[in-house]
Amino acid sequence: MKETFNGNPLIEDWKEVHALPPFTRIKPNHFGEAVAIAIREAESEIKKIAGNKDEPSFENTIEALENAGKRLSRIAALLFNLNSADTSPELQAAAQHVSPLLTRFSNNVTLNRKLFARINKLHESGNLEELDTEQRELLLKRYREFILGGAGLSAAKRRRFRKINEELSSMALKFEENILAETNDFELHITDSAGLAGLPHWLVESSRTVASEKGCDGWIFNLQHPSYIPFMQYSENRELRRNMYLAYASRCCRKNSHNNSRLVRRIVRLRLELAQMTGYSTFAGMALADRMASDPATVRKFLSKLHAASRSTGRKDFIKVAELARRSGLKGRLERWDWLYYSEKLRKELFDFDDEALKPYFSLDSAEAAVFDLANRLYGLSFVLNNDLEKYHTEVRAYEIYGSGGDFLAVLYTDYHPRKGKNGGAWMTSYREQYIAMDKDVRPVISIVANFTRATESRPALLSFSELTTLLHEFGHALHGIMSKCRYESLSGTNVARDFVELPSQLMENYVYEKEWLDTWARHYESGTRIPAEMIQKIRAASYFNEGYSCQRQLGFALLDMCWHTIRKKWNGDIVAFEKEILKKTDFFRAYPGTCISTSFAHIFSGGYAAAYYGYKWAEILDADAFSLFSERGIFNKETADSFRINILEKGGSEKPSVLYRRFRGQEPTMDAFLKRSGLLEITAQERHE
Repeated sequence: MKETFNGNPLIEDWKEVHALPPFTRIKPNHFGEAVAIAIREAESEIKKIAGNKDEPSFENTIEALENAGKRLSRIAALLFNLNSADTSPELQAAAQHVSPLLTRFSNNVTLNRKLFARINKLHESGNLEELDTEQRELLLKRYREFILGGAGLSAAKRRRFRKINEELSSMALKFEENILAETNDFELHITDSAGLAGLPHWLVESSRTVASEKGCDGWIFNLQHPSYIPFMQYSENRELRRNMYLAYASRCCRKNSHNNSRLVRRIVRLRLELAQMTGYSTFAGMALADRMASDPATVRKFLSKLHAASRSTGRKDFIKVAELARRSGLKGRLERWDWLYYSEKLRKELFDFDDEALKPYFSLDSAEAAVFDLANRLYGLSFVLNNDLEKYHTEVRAYEIYGSGGDFLAVLYTDYHPRKGKNGGAWMTSYREQYIAMDKDVRPVISIVANFTRATESRPALLSFSELTTLLHEFGHALHGIMSKCRYESLSGTNVARDFVELPSQLMENYVYEKEWLDTWARHYESGTRIPAEMIQKIRAASYFNEGYSCQRQLGFALLDMCWHTIRKKWNGDIVAFEKEILKKTDFFRAYPGTCISTSFAHIFSGGYAAAYYGYKWAEILDADAFSLFSERGIFNKETADSFRINILEKGGSEKPSVLYRRFRGQEPTMDAFLKRSGLLEITAQERHE
C-alpha cells in the first residue's frame, strides 16, 4: 500500500515557538513530497512575475522575485543542514533525490527568458539612482545571477546548462557522503597498552569508552578531529602515527567505492564548461567577478605577496622542528606524521606549556558562557537557554537571543560534539535568515556545529586552544547572522562576498590571546583557580609559533584551489601529480604515495569555497587591521564595537564590502597589522602598499 503524506509537517505553516522547524515530527520521507509541492507553489509565483503585463519595476519584479519560493527555501535549508549535522542513509537518499529537483527549479528561474527580459530592462534603464543602496545591490545581484545562470544562452546551450548544474549538485552531495563514509570506516584498535605511550589520560579514557561501546577490549581511535589531532600530537609510537596519518590523508583516493578522483575531474570539467558558456575563460574568473578580489590575477598577486612574506619564516619553522626531532632521536627525515608530535614538543620546550596544560582552564561550558558574555559586553546581547524549543538532536542546546533593549533577535542552536552522522569540522549555518516581510522583522535561526572533544567519566568537556579559537570563529559568523538588519533575505547576515564573510569570524579569534578577556572567565575546572598570568604571557609569546609554516600551508590550499579553477581546457590528468607540482612552492615535506588533498577537499568540491579559499587569508588581513582599532581603543571599547556592529554586522551584503570596511575603519586596510601580529615582517614596505 502506497504511503500517504497527510499532515506532512514540512508543508504546514510552522506554529512552533519562533516558527522553528518541527524537528520531532519530521521524517526523511517527508522531504520528497514537500519539495515537490513547494516547487509547484514557487513556479506559480515565478510565472505570475514573468507574465506581468505592467512595465517592470523594482517592486513588481526584483522585490517580487525576492519574496517568491519562501516555503521552498526553508525546506531546502532544513534538509541540507540536517544532512550535514545529523544524517542517516534515509536522509542522504532524500537529499540525493531532492537535489536535482531543486537545481532544475533554479535553472528554470534563471533561464526564464521573460523573467530575464524584465530584469535586464531594469538593469539597462539607467534609473538606478532612483533606488536606495540596498535596492541597487539586490538588482545587481539578481542581474548577475541570471547572467551567470545562463539567461543569455541559446536554447541548445540552455539545455546543456541545466544538465550540468543538476549533475554538479548531485556530485557535491556524493563527494561529501564519501568523505563521511571514509572517516567513519577507519578505526585504530589498540589492544596492547604499550601503544598508548605519551597519550593524555583523557584521550585514553575516551578511546576506552569507544571500544567498550563497540563491545571490544582495548582502545579505539578514529579520524574525527577530537581523536585524530591529539593522537598525532602526543603518541610516542611513530608507526601508529604513520598509520593514522595515512588513513586520514588517503581518504577518498583509495581504490574503493568511496574514491572521489572521478568526481574531482568531473566537477572541475563541468565548472569550466559553465564558465566558458557564460563568457569567462575560467571558473575562477566567473566566481570572482563580484568579490573584493575581482579576478584571478588579483588573487595570485595577493597570494604571491603573502608567500614572499612567509616563505623564509616558514622554512625556519620547519628547520627548528626538524632539529628538535633529531635531538629527540629521530632517525632519517621528518615526515608529515611527525609534524604535530615534534611541533608540540618544541612548543613545550620554547614556551613551557602545551595544549594539555591549557585545557583544564577551558571547559566548554565556561568557554561558551564567556563568549556569550563577550557578546554582551560588546553588543549588549543576552542569551537565554530554552530547553522547550524544538531541536534536531538531544545534544543540541537552543538559546533565545535578546538585544540590549530586550528585543528578540534570534534563536541560536549549538551542537558541539562528533557523531557518526555528522560531517567533520565546524561551521555556522542558518535555518532561516533575517528579512523584512510586510513591515515585520523576521528574525533568524542560527546554528553553530562543531566536533569538539567530549567529556569523559572523570572530567568535563575541555577545549584545546585550537578548539577555543574555533568556537570564537564560528560565533563571529553567528553574530553576522544574529545582528543582521537588512530588508532582503538575499543580502542579510552572511550573504556577502566570500572574501569578506570571514572578517567577523576571524576578528573574534583575536580575543583568545587577550589577558583582559581570559581573566574574566578562564578557571581551572577542578580547583577554580584563575589561569596564571604567566601562562597567558606564554600564549601571546607562542602566537608567532610556526606561523610562517602555517601561512605557507594555508597558501598551498589556496593555490591548489585557484589552480583547479583556472584550468582553461578539458583536463583528465593525474590528480596527485597535479597537486605535487602546485604544492612544491609551499610544501616542506615530500609527497607521500597514496595520499591526496583534493579528494577530500570538501571546502572547494562540496562546500561554497570554490575559487574562494584564498578568502581566509584575505579576511585575515582585514581582521588584523580591524582589531588593531580595538587594541588602540580597548578590546571592549563600546564605541568601536558599535561602529563594527552598525557598519559590518548589521549591513550584511546591502552595500559593497569595501565601502562598509572604509566606513568602519576610516581608511583602506593594510597588511601592516597582520604582518606584525604574525611575526612576518620580511616583506618590504613597497610590497605591502603596492
